[in-house]
Amino acid sequence: MRLWTIHPKYLDAAGLVALWREALLAQKVLLGKTRGYVNHPQLDRFRASPDPAAFIAAFLKAVLEEADARGYSFDRTRITAEPAAGPLDETDGQLAYEWNHYKKKIFSRNRALYDSLEGTDLPDPHPLFRIIPGPVEPWEKTGKAG
Repeated sequence: MRLWTIHPKYLDAAGLVALWREALLAQKVLLGKTRGYVNHPQLDRFRASPDPAAFIAAFLKAVLEEADARGYSFDRTRITAEPAAGPLDETDGQLAYEWNHYKKKIFSRNRALYDSLEGTDLPDPHPLFRIIPGPVEPWEKTGKAG
């Protein structure tokens, strides 16, 4: 599961569809409607929010808006809560880590997209997040031993 901090506008079609599906799964987990993925670290920032259901709904809403802008037909009725109005704080270190991770993924999958992203040092964040100074989040699996 990857709930990107980067803005959905940077994702290719496969990435946007995957984000929608994974965020819908996250919504089910946060609502207690599935037994899988309940301890997934990507959900920590939503669980730490004042209203996890509303904040995952806000996350999904932004993904839906990007899909709409591209002419895709995602099922908006799958968002089960009223989206939160306020942002969640996320660190610039997390955003930078995810940006580098995404560019590595996209390099082999969509070289033209990768080339178009090369001039962007730090991307716009997903609309849910307000970026603050800080390191990569402790819940992120970076592959580096502590």
